[in-house]
Parts: sequence; C-alpha cells; structure tokens
Amino acid sequence: MAASSDALWFIAQGPSIVVTETKDESSVPQAVSIKAIGMMPVRSQFLGYLHDRPCIAVALAESMALPTGYRLCSLRSLYGELNEDLFAIAARAVQIIEWDRTHQYCGQCATPTTQLPRQRVKCCPSCNLRQYPKLSPAVIMLIYRGDEVLLARAPRFRAGLYSVLAGFVEPGESLEETVAREVREEVGLEIKNIRYFGSQPWPFPKSLMMGFIAEYDSGALILDPVEIEAADWFPKHSLPPVPGPLSIARKLIDWFISQP
Repeated sequence: MAASSDALWFIAQGPSIVVTETKDESSVPQAVSIKAIGMMPVRSQFLGYLHDRPCIAVALAESMALPTGYRLCSLRSLYGELNEDLFAIAARAVQIIEWDRTHQYCGQCATPTTQLPRQRVKCCPSCNLRQYPKLSPAVIMLIYRGDEVLLARAPRFRAGLYSVLAGFVEPGESLEETVAREVREEVGLEIKNIRYFGSQPWPFPKSLMMGFIAEYDSGALILDPVEIEAADWFPKHSLPPVPGPLSIARKLIDWFISQP
C-alpha cells in the first residue's frame, strides 16, 4: 500500500512492532510507501491520520529479515518508549492486523471473507456473517479509605510494583457490578459510592479499560492467592512504585493524590 505523502508505518511481525534504530529515541518508520522502506507486506490496513499524516498498519511474514536500521520490539516494551500518540496507534495496529489475519475465513461456513470498503468488518459472501474486531471490556478501579488508597501486586508484576485492582466484565454484568465483584473476589472488601472516572484502550490483550473510583465500605483484606500476591492500604503521600504515566491506573492514582 502506498500513501500520497510520507506516511507513518506501523509494521507488525507477529505481536511485535518494527521501530527505527536511533540513539536518542524510538519511532516508527516514515516513507511514501512500504517498498521505499525495503519491506514487503503480507497484508495492510489503513488506520487513519495523525496530524494529517496517513497511518498504515502492515504485517510482515514471520521469516522476513529486517533491513539495516530497523529493530523489532514487543508492543509492551514500547510502552513509555514511544510517545503517547504513537504507542496508541501501534497498539491499534497490532490488534487490527491480528483481526485481519484471523478472519480471512468465515467462522460459520469457512468461506473466504471480503472486507467492506467503508467499514472495519469482514463479510462472508456466502452466509453474510459479519465479523468486527473484538474487544474485551474490563474495569479498573481505585478504592480509597480516607487518605489511604488500596494498592495490590499481581504475581506477574515486576518486582516492587503495585497498582489498583482490575478485572474483566462477565456476560450479564453491568460495569458497576463488575467493579464490586472483582473487589470482593480479589481482596474480600465491600465498597460503596462507585463512580465512573474515564477509559483507555489497552492492548494487553484487546481490552477497553473503564476506570472507576469507589470508597471502602466494610471488610478486612482477604487475598485471592491466584490473582493477588500482596495488597495493603497506603497513605497518599507514601506510595510504593506504581505504573507509568501513560496508563489509566496511574491517572487514577494521580487523581487521588491531587485531592485535598
């Protein structure tokens, strides 16, 4: 796929993204066409525009070697390395390319699908089944008790890191019901005054994170040993290491710290 001016190319090879090799910072390749970069894509998807510049996602064959001057990075490793706009589009690119790859055939009758020109949808020409990119709705919630905030560690976290609680929405649940259930299951507490904070697309994996704030109501900490390695109440001005500033988890924590 070519662009009419220098485009931003979000090049995926498996779940990873190609970035330019520079000493100062990472960026995504920029060129009029993917061929000008020296790569041959398996498939491509137009993503939109960033500051009037086309953004295009392409997938490379797993076996293709990268030209000199480029390196392959996992999407997670680029969190905080790319600027916020580029990371958000890179996350979108990885998810759209994966959807494109896994929906080449109809899930109902196995006929090869076609993509409609004005929608992000794969359509089956035989049975008319339509397949859109799938998202997994999830909630993330900050629980407070006076000037203290509840922070927890999952076993997968890097050493020392704490964050707020989170979990996936189950069929038939409202978002507020999910917030209350996840808090009850993971740390044994009852909460009140649940209110919406904001949302963030989150590609680990294919999630839309919806943030909430809630107040402690009752109960003592009883941890789910599978999900939670440690949890405690922390004074707002004496917190352990927490997630970086791009995440909605950090935005929730920063909001709490800023409250009088």
